[in-house]
Amino acid sequence: MADKKKPAQQATTNRVPQIVGGRYKLEKKIGAGSFGDIYKGIVTGTDEEYAVKLEPTNAKMPQLMYECKLYKHLNGGPGIPNVKWFGTEGNYNVMVMDLLGQSLEDIISAKPHNHFSLKTTIMLADQMICRIEFLHSRDYVHRDIKPDNFLMGRGKKKNIVYLIDLGLAKRYRDSSTHQHIPYREDKGLTGTVRYASINSHHGIEQSRRDDLEAIGYVLIYFLTGSLPWQGLKIENRQNKFRAICDMKMSIPVETLCKDCPTEFAQYMKYVKDLNFDAKPDYFYLRRLFRSLFLKQGFTLDFVYDWTNEENIKQSEQSVNISSQQALAPQQQNQLQQPQGSQNVIATAASSLAQQGGTGTGSTQAGSQGIPNSSSVGQSLNKTPTNQASPLVTGGISQSSGSPRLTDAQKQQFQVQLQIQLQQQYLQQLAHAMQQQQRLQQNITPQQSAQQRPGVQQGQITGQNTLTGIPARGGAPGASGGQYVSGFKK
Repeated sequence: MADKKKPAQQATTNRVPQIVGGRYKLEKKIGAGSFGDIYKGIVTGTDEEYAVKLEPTNAKMPQLMYECKLYKHLNGGPGIPNVKWFGTEGNYNVMVMDLLGQSLEDIISAKPHNHFSLKTTIMLADQMICRIEFLHSRDYVHRDIKPDNFLMGRGKKKNIVYLIDLGLAKRYRDSSTHQHIPYREDKGLTGTVRYASINSHHGIEQSRRDDLEAIGYVLIYFLTGSLPWQGLKIENRQNKFRAICDMKMSIPVETLCKDCPTEFAQYMKYVKDLNFDAKPDYFYLRRLFRSLFLKQGFTLDFVYDWTNEENIKQSEQSVNISSQQALAPQQQNQLQQPQGSQNVIATAASSLAQQGGTGTGSTQAGSQGIPNSSSVGQSLNKTPTNQASPLVTGGISQSSGSPRLTDAQKQQFQVQLQIQLQQQYLQQLAHAMQQQQRLQQNITPQQSAQQRPGVQQGQITGQNTLTGIPARGGAPGASGGQYVSGFKK
């Protein structure tokens, strides 16, 4: 009789708790992994949403407590989610943390051609390098770099790239003495094979260079949609890993990056040439992509490949467009980021530059670096009439007895709409500068002439924690662009 009751008892003990930490109610499962499952949780009695990570207490290799300690060590740095609660409920270890948006893998997989534009790839690259630099500055290497572990934020933070899944991260130096861990071999392969560095394939202890090499593979994947070693039809796991390693070793960097601008090959060559304990020149790597960004004439407006779809939905809600008033196909094709909204972003970036943010300019701003509505309106009114925003062309819901809007009223409404859509960006930029002052210390890394001859380097004066883009002082009289200042051509 006792044997018959065991399954029922086991099912009861393994049941997922409905409420954890006394206040977080689990709603639906939003993810899963080797560690366990992730649920969306809501604070009881409110609409506050969080991510709840569950790990069975009898897991063979428990890592949730270690991951929680590491998140707390990073202390909510730029692009690092905060942990709200950790504990045990029933047979599960539970960690409650900030709820984020989609992973970059989910986003790129949903795209028709499974790749990002060059502009989006560069904007992501800058933030990803900054996230890894921050992690390295706190004495850890990630060891599992992949698109799945970079998530976009939500709401007002939807443009921020977050780094997650620190369960495999490892300390690479002593936090007090900065003594680097010793070089070792015969280590097992840790991480995701598709993006793993060549040295990690060979069982060499991972260090900072390996995280950066993995980022390089991720960026090539973002821009081209695939890597040469994807889809190998080899059933034996070890043979497949060996074949992938052989391809990574045998394919020249120029061939690997043949469909990418030359800056991608320069990036890969640099990170592959780093010594085991070398400190990477993160600024040099960011400068490669920032220079390419400027050379392409792009604008730092945080408009990713998927942003226009979100803006369209927001604008439709704002102007109450009914399904009968949907935009004509030729109008939908024109739904790009309006020039006026780019002016708003440029105004915000220029204002923050006066406080150590990105960009340069002389725009007057408030104490938080946010232009007031009148200055934003002036910026929008400078937009040529032939570049007026198409966001309001779908019609405005009116009562049956109300008169039609005049052209002046429509123009005023357009300005108000643009301000509403871009206000979140301005708030993020201002908040970022405040957070930077609390979390980041000013450091001045001196670049070794032997490591990167001929590359001049400015001085870090602060960091915009929205994007993780450090602001650097250029040569006297040097002018900056909208994306970053201090570039020396």
